[in-house]
Amino acid sequence: ILTNHPKLSWAYTKVWPKVIDRINVARAANLGVRRVCAKLSLAHEILLDGSLKLPAHIPHEVIIKGDEKIPVIAAASIIAKVVRDRTMLRLHKKYPQYRFDLHKGYGTKLHKSLIKQFGISDVHRKSFKIRNQK
Repeated sequence: ILTNHPKLSWAYTKVWPKVIDRINVARAANLGVRRVCAKLSLAHEILLDGSLKLPAHIPHEVIIKGDEKIPVIAAASIIAKVVRDRTMLRLHKKYPQYRFDLHKGYGTKLHKSLIKQFGISDVHRKSFKIRNQK
C-alpha cells in the first residue's frame, strides 16, 4: 500500500558493512540519506527522523522521534524495515548458519551466539562488538 501510494515518492539505498566500518554507523546513515535524496526529485522540504542530517543547502527538518509523530516518516520507517527484512531473508539463503531469517541481523542472543560459533561473515560489520556475551 505504501510503496504504491500516489502521493508518496520513495527510494532506498544500501550502505555496505565495509563502508560502515570505515566511516561509522552515524555517518553511514547520513550517507544513505544523501543517496536517497539524489535518487528522488524532491519538491518539498525533507523531514528526517532523529539524528539524521543533510547538508545545509538541502531544505530539511530533523524531528526527534519523527516516526512516532509524522505519518510520512512512519511510512518511510516501515518501508525501510520491510526492505531490510527482505534483504536479510536473501542473505539467509547464502549464509543459513547465521539464521538471518529469524533475527534479521539485530543483536539478539541468537545472533550473538551464532557469530561466536561461526565468526563473522562478509556481510557482518567488522567493527560490531559483542558485549556481555559469555
